[in-house]
Amino acid sequence: MNEPKPRLSKKHRTSNRVTMTTVGRLAGVSQVTVSRALSEPDKVSPATLKRIQEAIEQTGFVPNAIAGALASHRSNLISALVPSLTNIVYSSFVKTFSDRLREAGYQLLLSETGFDPEEEERAIATHLSRRPDAFLLTGIHHSTQARRMLLGADIPVVEVWDITDSPIDMCVGFSHAEAGRAVADYVREAGYERAGTVTANDERAHRRRDAFGARFTTLGGQQVAAHDCTGPASIASGRAAAADLIETKKLDGGVVFCSSDALAQGVLIEAQARNLTIPDNLAVIGFGDQEFAAHLEPALTTVRVDRDRLGQQAADTILDRLDGADKRQIVVDLGFEIITRRSG
Repeated sequence: MNEPKPRLSKKHRTSNRVTMTTVGRLAGVSQVTVSRALSEPDKVSPATLKRIQEAIEQTGFVPNAIAGALASHRSNLISALVPSLTNIVYSSFVKTFSDRLREAGYQLLLSETGFDPEEEERAIATHLSRRPDAFLLTGIHHSTQARRMLLGADIPVVEVWDITDSPIDMCVGFSHAEAGRAVADYVREAGYERAGTVTANDERAHRRRDAFGARFTTLGGQQVAAHDCTGPASIASGRAAAADLIETKKLDGGVVFCSSDALAQGVLIEAQARNLTIPDNLAVIGFGDQEFAAHLEPALTTVRVDRDRLGQQAADTILDRLDGADKRQIVVDLGFEIITRRSG
């Protein structure tokens, strides 16, 4: 019976990894010359540089970007953390953000945090170990340690999808409380006297819900229902919330303000499955103005935030700072718009 071969320790394992030494041997120069050709090509003769470039192409050698970043103080990486990669609200502005950075010669290092402050803190530490040139964060609420790490890194930081008078560095977004109050003004002017809310498990959505409820009651309306979902926004959770509100609350002739268009779509489906007429029996208002909102039946009234502009502005504030612009704190309020359609 064949005995299993002993496993080699890391110390004794062979490696086929291509190094600068490998490139130098093929080009007939030293490793130091290869390093100089990569970092300061103008200091290497054209003939030598050509041989090194040909050797790199033949071997597929990729320079150590981290080592280069330590020497040049630039990695050409921009880190970005978002709560969800599948939610179009976040992925759409990240695409615009990434496109603009790529035009300027930077690449995006992206992670999902899932609305978890501890996960965000761990991701910040991991990303900073890669020496990014700047950071994008979603939201303005972070752990003390997260803020400490980012301030200690001394790189541009832009917080998006929210605004505050005291950002870590810069912020680009809008006021969630003002958005909630604006929707309350809108539904009271439309004549609705009773209201309910359906809200995802997101701190920013909670602020919109609270501001809506406070303004609505101040204006003489009656908030008769509030359903808080335990997880992220989805059509399924919107349907479940609508079933709860319709069966247990007096919302006939009232309005439901949802923290996302996905939840609002679920409310519409459940209401129509129960033979309710929208908006006569129940009006529905969403948030986000996702692409499908205008094509629902009835089309969804919602709150629009210009996500493309947000991504562009966030990228431009970082690029300006990297180009040496004034290091004062920057707060950019993009505002929002209520899009009136037939659902409410």
